[in-house]
Amino acid sequence: MQFEDYFSEKKGAIQFSRQQASDFAKGIAGDFNPIHDIDAKRFCVPGDLLFATVLTTTGLQQSMRFTFSGMVTDVTDVKVQHTEKQRRLEDENNKTYLTVDCKGELTKDAAVINDLVLQYVRFSGKTFPHIMVPLMQQHEVMINPDRPMVIYESMEINLQRLDIPDSRLTLSEATLEASGKRGVVILQFNISSAGELVGSGMKKFLLSGLRPYEEQKMDALVREYDARKQSFA
Repeated sequence: MQFEDYFSEKKGAIQFSRQQASDFAKGIAGDFNPIHDIDAKRFCVPGDLLFATVLTTTGLQQSMRFTFSGMVTDVTDVKVQHTEKQRRLEDENNKTYLTVDCKGELTKDAAVINDLVLQYVRFSGKTFPHIMVPLMQQHEVMINPDRPMVIYESMEINLQRLDIPDSRLTLSEATLEASGKRGVVILQFNISSAGELVGSGMKKFLLSGLRPYEEQKMDALVREYDARKQSFA
């Protein structure tokens, strides 16, 4: 897997075409959110592609926390500003789209990085509907099916060591806290290598427009999502 195929570098700037971002979302992450469609009016580069780009270009450290603060589009040129403890994706106006706080040992082993990134984005792509819909059903709330608002707010990875060939990610806990029309979903996961637990991680989403759960409307939203997936396949 060559993640360099999903972004371009020119004069130190990183660019994402709609085709690259959409191909990554659907073909690699299994993410069929309409905002990643080539012809989407509110097109957005997947957060997991930004994650993959940072690791591919700057390496993997033992502890990394990614905080998203803006939507990157196909007309956004970004650079990775890199210090020992932090990396930032910024545009030419110094607007920050992603901040990565880092510590611990560093590796630039392409095989280890590519494997971990691939496992993570495939795990991440199962969030909807496999994890999030049962959570909403359990808590008797749902997003607005006509205008679903789910914001990828942050994620983190913590590793005991970096020599982790053949890594695997498994969900350890999923929680949803709802307050009025807003909610927070946190997914906790374990990272293993050769059957040994080597680390853990977390992914956080912000939900808005919550309303009482309606099975028929949620089932229709899931069917629409599955139809998009089948159409791509």
